Amino acid sequence: MEFQCLDIPDVILITPRVFEDERGYFFESYKQNEFAENGINVHFVQDNRSRSKKGVLRGLHFQKPPHAQDKLVSVTRGEILDVAVDIRIGSPTYGKHVSARLSDENHQMLFIPKGFAHGFLALSDITDMQYKVSDIWDAASEGGIIWNDPDLGIDWGIEQPILAPKDLVYSGLKDSGKVF
Repeated sequence: MEFQCLDIPDVILITPRVFEDERGYFFESYKQNEFAENGINVHFVQDNRSRSKKGVLRGLHFQKPPHAQDKLVSVTRGEILDVAVDIRIGSPTYGKHVSARLSDENHQMLFIPKGFAHGFLALSDITDMQYKVSDIWDAASEGGIIWNDPDLGIDWGIEQPILAPKDLVYSGLKDSGKVF
């Protein structure tokens, strides 16, 4: 596996070694010792799956302490634009974001540590995602930032995404208060 730190070094793009032949392909999507050797020493406790149609934007979400979550995001069908925003007060990259295109063709994964808001835009007609998290989901710990916060300057490449009602009412980062 190749582990590549993005412009915010704590967010890591992971490219597995894929073995392909006429039958299809095989790859290891998670190997604890290799992840630990590359600075990701996390105990994952829950796996989640979601399906979205093209134009669905989910995010920007996070879990507040004590249920903050590290995430390992992958796409099993389709393609997404995946975005992570640093919301750690005092971090040199606070308020900055990174993004990556993840797909069932490139097999890449994104590791997003605690202290980041996460969101994605489905770019395919049908997009299936799987992600591992390091703590349970807890309704009282849920938080979010409005997807189009002008202070973040995220270029989602879409003007009118399909959003959940909760994603329409989040405030901007500077109005969301101290979280991390």
